[in-house]
Formats: sequence, structure tokens, C-alpha cells
Amino acid sequence: MHPASGILTVSRGVVEPQPQFHPTVGRFFVKPYPRGRRSRRFKLGPQLVSALVSHAEVQRLAPDDLLFSFDHLTADPPAPPPLACVDSLGLTEPNVRGRRDQHGTLSAYTAGRCRCMHCRGAFAAYRAERRVTGLDSPRGTRARDTDGHIPRDWFGRMVWAPACEAAGIDPPVRLHVLRHSNASWLLAGGADLQVVKERLGHRSIATIEKYLHTLPEADETALAALDRVRSRAKPRAV
Repeated sequence: MHPASGILTVSRGVVEPQPQFHPTVGRFFVKPYPRGRRSRRFKLGPQLVSALVSHAEVQRLAPDDLLFSFDHLTADPPAPPPLACVDSLGLTEPNVRGRRDQHGTLSAYTAGRCRCMHCRGAFAAYRAERRVTGLDSPRGTRARDTDGHIPRDWFGRMVWAPACEAAGIDPPVRLHVLRHSNASWLLAGGADLQVVKERLGHRSIATIEKYLHTLPEADETALAALDRVRSRAKPRAV
């Protein structure tokens, strides 16, 4: 990425194949080409560019370093939130037997199958207490086989799912939906089809057709674009 222009060049791609399909039986494989087998360039917004530059300065990243490294993300794991007073949390939704349990309790987690942050926190505290007293054998630390790239499943569980929960998105959407949404918003906002094709890395502009069922106000956007063109075409009064 060039900070001054905000142009990002995508020239390589990273895949996470099964070990038996990896050339050296590793975990990640860097391809010398991205999606579509050709590099592409597109512009980032100034706020995103500023955030990325600040991140690179704080982490003291060299030109060939990963922008987001697995080691950096897991160096300081976030502390679990303190348990809230259960009396203020209310009851869970009725289960198959019509029973409701108090949020933030073991019953809500096990019988009620509630997976909110309060119920998960109560169950985690219960398990931690049992391990301290020797009633449960603690599971050994599992090392991730990674060269610094972020494993897909770890990102989904530790970053994406909590972000969806914090945003009130339940159930969490697939990460690939962001790509679809971005293309739909660009087209609904009047972006050129060729520009959207290049940003997504598609070879054919016909592939963009699946994003054309966009937002309800897309037709209004089209009329506004037509009005702008017609206004420019009007002859000036003498």
C-alpha cells in the first residue's frame, strides 16, 4: 500500500490447504498470484489508510512483515468480563419444555442452552474453579501450527464471532458476506461496473450481475445519476 495515494496493490494470495495437499506439508501457502491470477490495484479511504499507517508504526513493521500477525493478536489475550449480577439479567427464552432460566447461571447454559456472554462467563468461572480444586484435569496448551498467518478457524472464533455478537448480529454472518455487501453498496451508490469488477478481482464483468439485486433505493440512485448527467448537458444561458 502506498500511504500517500492510498492505492493498495494485491499481487499475492494466501491459502490454508490440508497438510496432505501442501507442497512442503506446511500450514499456509503463499501463491504468487491473487484471485483471478492477476494483480489488481484499488484505492482505500483516507480513514482506513490512516489507521493502517498508525498500526504499522506502533508495531514497527518492516516492508515485508505481515500487517496482522497471529503472534501480535495473541500476545495479550483480552481479560474475561466480570460476572454481572444475575438478578439484573432477566430470564432466557423458553426451551423445548417451556422452561426459562436465569441468565448468568449454569442452568441457563446447560439446560437452557443459552450462549450469551453472561451464561458463558458463568460456565467458564465454574470450570476454572473446578480445575483449581483439582476436580477437573486442565487441558494442555495447544500450539497453533502457523508461520505468522492468522488461521481461518481461529479468526472466526476469536475475532469475527465476538465482533458479530458485540454488534448484535445473531446468528453471525459468514465473513464472505462482507465482500458481497461491499459490492452491492458500491453498485447501489452509483459506482461504475468496471471499477467494481476490478476491486473484486473478477475477470468478467458478467460476474457482477449477481450483485445487481441490490438495495431498495438503488433505483432512486439511478434516477439521481441521470439527473446529474442531464444537468451537465443543459446549455448555459447567454
